[in-house]
Amino acid sequence: MTPAPPITTSTSAVSPPSASLLQRLGLDWFLLALLAVVGLAYLQPGIGSKASAVPWGSITTGGVALIFFSYGLRLSPEKLRAGMRNWRLHAVVQLSTFVLFPLLALAVRPLFAGAPEDALWASIFFLCTLPSTVSTSVVMVSIAGGNMPAAIFNASISSLLGILLTPIWVSLVLHTGAADGNLGGLVLDLALQVLLPVVLGVLLHPRFGAWAEAHKAGLRVFDQIIILLMVFTSFCESFAQGVFRSYGWGEVLGLGAGMVALFLLVFGLITLVCRLLGFSAEDRIAAVFCGSKKSLVHGTVLAKVLFAGTVATGALLLPLMLYHALQIVLASSIAQAQGRRMAAAVSAAG
Repeated sequence: MTPAPPITTSTSAVSPPSASLLQRLGLDWFLLALLAVVGLAYLQPGIGSKASAVPWGSITTGGVALIFFSYGLRLSPEKLRAGMRNWRLHAVVQLSTFVLFPLLALAVRPLFAGAPEDALWASIFFLCTLPSTVSTSVVMVSIAGGNMPAAIFNASISSLLGILLTPIWVSLVLHTGAADGNLGGLVLDLALQVLLPVVLGVLLHPRFGAWAEAHKAGLRVFDQIIILLMVFTSFCESFAQGVFRSYGWGEVLGLGAGMVALFLLVFGLITLVCRLLGFSAEDRIAAVFCGSKKSLVHGTVLAKVLFAGTVATGALLLPLMLYHALQIVLASSIAQAQGRRMAAAVSAAG
């Protein structure tokens, strides 16, 4: 989905100086809203945790399904088939997800020594073996104006490949046998939340595709609201579970800085590879946003299967929860800036 071009009417001319300053700094309402929901989650974690009376899980699940349904409405079958044929882009995304990430974790292994450090590194390595997210990856590609058919294809395939490849990596490196577990529910959730809405949207494209395209600006705002809810509930659950209690603030901040560095390193490496391969701007956007994400949902489910009774859940999931939340914040701000650049380029070309 191509982002709506920035408003350049006379209203911008009379905007207050503070608004102009925020725009020059790349700070818009969405980034400020992200910071606000993180602060609210810290102050009132019970509002968005699983203990809340509000069915946040159902709300975000339904929101994600609606997002993908709207994407399907804007996808013609011809565009979807063209996206699937882009094998070089698919190779970059999947190799980044399941090869680059684990190799980076192995490269820093010598920096961790001792029992606590070994456990921390195992948690980081587990994070690096996980598949990409589906919803946030595609939403970010949409906001940034990238290749949507390729993004949907790669994010969905990554989730399915992860069910096979993540246990293989964990078994080979961490020597943890995968217990027998039923992952069919995960596949079913993927089908209901992503594949089915997209298929329905594509089938209805001839009838409602023009309407969806005409309202893409409003649908983009809806995408952003769902992202805000996902960030809010993710941080609320982290604070409510006391994930950070066994760590000092210095340790948590250090680990968070490491997760930011990991995200930016992978993001930069994928960007470099895409430029060397001569990818278009749309394909490059799809590659960096799909290839740099990690799925908290898959991580939570797979952790129960692969580390049954061997690693404390909080310690195991701490790097993943930090990465999950921070990747949304970082990717959102980058996607917003990229979307403005793409919109400006389209406007200039027109």
